[in-house]
Amino acid sequence: MGIESKFIWMNGELVPYADARVHVLSHTLHYGLGVFEGIRCYRQDGGGGGVFKLDEHLRRLYDSAKMCRFKIPFSPEQLRAACLETLRANDFEEAYIRPLVFLGDGAMGLGARTNQVHVAIATWDWGTYLGDAGIREGIRVAFSSFTRHHPNANLQRAKIIGHYVNSILARYEANDNGYDEAIMLDQHGYVAEGTGENLFVVRDGVIKTPPVVNILAGITRRTAMEILEHEGHQIQETAFGRDALYVADEIFLTGTAAEITPVREVDRREVGPPGPLTRLVQQTYMDGVRGRIGWMKPMITST
Repeated sequence: MGIESKFIWMNGELVPYADARVHVLSHTLHYGLGVFEGIRCYRQDGGGGGVFKLDEHLRRLYDSAKMCRFKIPFSPEQLRAACLETLRANDFEEAYIRPLVFLGDGAMGLGARTNQVHVAIATWDWGTYLGDAGIREGIRVAFSSFTRHHPNANLQRAKIIGHYVNSILARYEANDNGYDEAIMLDQHGYVAEGTGENLFVVRDGVIKTPPVVNILAGITRRTAMEILEHEGHQIQETAFGRDALYVADEIFLTGTAAEITPVREVDRREVGPPGPLTRLVQQTYMDGVRGRIGWMKPMITST
């Protein structure tokens, strides 16, 4: 499945896919300072598309840019309209949406501050991130030898382009060792998150997830918590070690790309098939993003 579409929105206008180019001396290409978001649009039961939590994603995009000390040259209202416009231009009712904010060419060096801030929005057809079988049956994960960034070494609440080198190396390692995904520990040895997902653990009906200290504050993570709380369950946001996963009754990962992905094995220790709480969150989430649950209604695109 490719990522090509008819148009990409760049700096205020739609341009053909092949013309959406940047200069090789763009600052972000060399140093990784830029921010992005991942958003999904889902086909609605009554027809058309619906973008799930678009405003929440855009707010995090602006927060990330603020933490990186550059200003996005468009208002949130303009980017909201641009996301919907790009979906319509590409005739997508269901798609992944990638807003990207990056620094262009001009000055070079770590102290450069005058380069133009560019904004692009791309959309493409992207299915299940960790595979259809993974969604149904669960995936195999392993703890990574790479440590998640120290909270004072990087801005963990920001979705920064360069941060993901850490995740890529961990994912490569896991895949090369025969696993679907990696789980990363923090500098104290506590469980942090996957390479692109947050994590929940269930044991004897107690649901735990790492606190937002050295992890990205995932929007799907928050949605999963809202689903569980809506159904009368409490969640403990607390630190725990890798052994909690080895004896867990259920484990699931959350993320815009990964959606709700069960874990069936950790470091060759069987967790088992997706359990009842995992299935509850998974089914409610998929019903919600497709417009079947009133309190979870997505933003309709009018396509």
